[in-house]
Amino acid sequence: MIELLATRWAYAAFILLMVTGIYMMIANANLVKKVIGLNLFQSAVFLFFIASAYVVDGSVPIVPSEGGGGPYVSPLPHVIVLTAIVVGVSLTAVALALIVRIYGEYGTLDEAVLREVSDD
Repeated sequence: MIELLATRWAYAAFILLMVTGIYMMIANANLVKKVIGLNLFQSAVFLFFIASAYVVDGSVPIVPSEGGGGPYVSPLPHVIVLTAIVVGVSLTAVALALIVRIYGEYGTLDEAVLREVSDD
């Protein structure tokens, strides 16, 4: 078991980040902590994509003029993660802007208090 974790440490980190992020989104009543949990979950997904794209002894996907070459690493997962990072930063910015607006309007970031205020 230890040898498996030593070789697949990125997957263990992925699971740890994912579980922590989901727990933070579910268990916390504070909206800022929910956004932090969402960011942790997003980081876990990024790590999963990059770890699953790893190729042992992989090389840059540029074929030499004489042909041949070994196994190549696909650049697609890296491009997808780069795009997802931009989307994640934008999502975080919009969420924090909404949180600032909610706090200015209601004076709290607690989910239960916001439900009570919205029911009235």
